[in-house]
Amino acid sequence: MDIREKKSSMWRVVAASASGTLIEWYDFFIFGSMASILSAKFFPHTNPSAAFLSILATFGAGFVVRPFGGLIFGRLGDMIGRKYTFMITLLLMGISTCMIGLVPEYETIGYLAPLLVLLLRLLQGLALGGEYGGAATYVAEHSKKGTRGFWTSWIQTSASIGMLISLAVIFITRNSMTPENFDSWGWRIPFWASIFMIYISFVIRRRMSESPAFAKAKREGATSKNPLKESFGNRYNLKFVLLALFGPVIAQGVVWYTGHFYAMNFMENTMVVDSEQVITIMVVALLLGSPFYTLFGWLSDKVGRKLVLMAGMLLAILCFRPIYRSMYQTVDLAKKTELTAKMISTSQLHLKGAVIDSVYTTRKFYDDGTVLKEVTTVHLGQSGASNTEEDIKKDVSTVRSITVSTSAKWKLIFLVFIQIVFGTLTYSPLAAFLVELFPVRIRYTSFSVPYNVGIGIMGGLLPAVSVFLVTNAKRMGDTTFYLQGLWYPIVLAAISFLVTMVYITKKMTALHTD
Repeated sequence: MDIREKKSSMWRVVAASASGTLIEWYDFFIFGSMASILSAKFFPHTNPSAAFLSILATFGAGFVVRPFGGLIFGRLGDMIGRKYTFMITLLLMGISTCMIGLVPEYETIGYLAPLLVLLLRLLQGLALGGEYGGAATYVAEHSKKGTRGFWTSWIQTSASIGMLISLAVIFITRNSMTPENFDSWGWRIPFWASIFMIYISFVIRRRMSESPAFAKAKREGATSKNPLKESFGNRYNLKFVLLALFGPVIAQGVVWYTGHFYAMNFMENTMVVDSEQVITIMVVALLLGSPFYTLFGWLSDKVGRKLVLMAGMLLAILCFRPIYRSMYQTVDLAKKTELTAKMISTSQLHLKGAVIDSVYTTRKFYDDGTVLKEVTTVHLGQSGASNTEEDIKKDVSTVRSITVSTSAKWKLIFLVFIQIVFGTLTYSPLAAFLVELFPVRIRYTSFSVPYNVGIGIMGGLLPAVSVFLVTNAKRMGDTTFYLQGLWYPIVLAAISFLVTMVYITKKMTALHTD
């Protein structure tokens, strides 16, 4: 096979692996991107804040079980092969995602709704726990020495593309129907769409052959009979598993999710930016940042994995707080304010039998006149005798989301883009680093478990933990409450930076280049 044919073959391998990983990340991101909607659909409406925290916890639960998926599918991958294992994970993920779109709402089946969503979310997590390790191992075992960083970085790129597609599908669905229809049933379409993409990827993967390294080991009878025992019962190998976890993997999890999920939730919930503008900001930032995956993957082949990984960690530690302070100040609510009041006839408007006495609309502006925020406060008069206690409220407020100015929008795009670049630095070399840390016979298992503990548990819990820290700080009256959620990624990234700097040696980053 000449050089041109080898490159063509590698692109087919990358396409087969990345397509499945892209779709699996799409499935995962759909849930996170629609957290606000899902909280209203599957949890009680009495406490919106508690509902939102509950859906974030459900989202995080999918990450918590990922290490178990790594154990289950990693063992299968080391015993029966990479190809067949990540075909199973692909189907499991797609079916679970589609079924989330079929679950009736809380108002229809009560607490059974969040329980069903949680169960399907756990199945998603198990599937993704086995998917990435298989895809990255498959690509790496087809790559030549000195090119693994570049080729495996395409798998990382597929994660951002999966998020892009998820946001695009949500945006298109929203804008192809009325807000009422989207709220009623249209929000389910992005979940249903998963099944078609899964089918296409399954067909592509089915045509691929097993990785040459595993096929050779199987021919020679060198595969492991008990991958779990060899991976974690052997003290020598366990040392590398722990160093990988507390070194680059945890840092990658918290840095990457901060720039993607936390940034999006921060703009939509803390800054109250219009959801469509948030999607636009994220899409543009992701498009600008995605090429850096392959750039830094290639760079790690030249200068080493350790330097690239540490650069991403250090930049995140130093820059996260200034970045988020600047983001928050972009929509500073202490701007010019206008108050108008409109008296409404009691014969014109009623709220569940309660007479509406007056409506006050407060508009907050940028200095250039652009509407920043609009708050409508409805004051109720005396209610009829038929009202329940829940119907009678002294004050009903509807906060309409902030529409930021063009200059502010580009500033936010730039600030999110910087965070995405930090994520590419910590993510691009990671697959090659983990593959080369472990031998072929136990690679899938040894790779998958630390990766899914770091990315799944430590990274996946970031949205819920950070929102809790912000909410608690706000309740305590902290004027910088919006920054407190950042302590979680900063502290964990700092621990990982020290472990990587002190304990990860150059020799360790190339133990098994096959």
